[in-house]
Amino acid sequence: MKSSAHKAPRRHLSGVFLLNKPLGISSNAALQRVRWLYRAQKAGHTGALDPLASGLLPICLGEATKFSHYLLESTKRYQTTVFLGHSTTTGDVEGEALLEQAVPELTEDAILTVLAQFTGDIQQVPPMYSALKKEGRPLYELARQGIEIERESRPITIYAIELLSFDASSITLDVTCSKGTYIRVLGEDIAKALGTYGHLTYLHRVKTGHFDLIPSYTIEYLESLTEEQRDALLLPVYAPVEHFPHVQVPQGRAEYFCRGMESNIDHAALEQVLVFDGEKCLGLAQINDKKRLIPKRVLNLD
Repeated sequence: MKSSAHKAPRRHLSGVFLLNKPLGISSNAALQRVRWLYRAQKAGHTGALDPLASGLLPICLGEATKFSHYLLESTKRYQTTVFLGHSTTTGDVEGEALLEQAVPELTEDAILTVLAQFTGDIQQVPPMYSALKKEGRPLYELARQGIEIERESRPITIYAIELLSFDASSITLDVTCSKGTYIRVLGEDIAKALGTYGHLTYLHRVKTGHFDLIPSYTIEYLESLTEEQRDALLLPVYAPVEHFPHVQVPQGRAEYFCRGMESNIDHAALEQVLVFDGEKCLGLAQINDKKRLIPKRVLNLD
């Protein structure tokens, strides 16, 4: 059964699936599984989750990959638990125990006071266990060799931190943050501000950009469906940028737009617009101050 499905031809399929990634597998492994189930020619995800993290991983299939970077740049929201009392080499449960320190008696007021320090525009030093590169080599490769290099802090924004619960040795948070935020580092820094060390034991993404997690959209659920049922779950190819203004291509100019050619349009200047021919999305464009419609990303949906 599996081998015959494997031999089935790839499909020129485009759309977005809001996967609830499970624990224990990489984002790329999850991506490849979804791609295989849809038999899609092309697929990409929109911001990796570590194997020990779960939750929302939008999968862009086919022409939707042309819009995936907009989700990479988008705001994310996570729920996470920070275990207090000791740190690890990786900042989560995967690493080896590193430093220990007694946990001060925690109160809600004390925790909220600390969380307020991390809300807004802050600086964060990326971890050694990350995919950032130094002279072409990922930092995690150096970290595994016991090599630590100095990393410059980077600006990030924490839009909100909500305290969901706490006990004598852990705090559970709901964090809304900008791209480039390492929740592992945030957890470590909050623990230090509380007077101890800490590492993550749970990380679950519940929002990416304007997409919310749909808990039932698991790999197992996809496997249980027919091809037609799976296709019905896909969001439109332009879903990652559906909030951009929509305009209709000037009459008779759809074919020219698809060839990357400019057109006159009676519309005010806009930096980014989605262009439609009726209900069919043709791609992304700019309208300049001379009322010229300039194609930026053209979709090939035929």
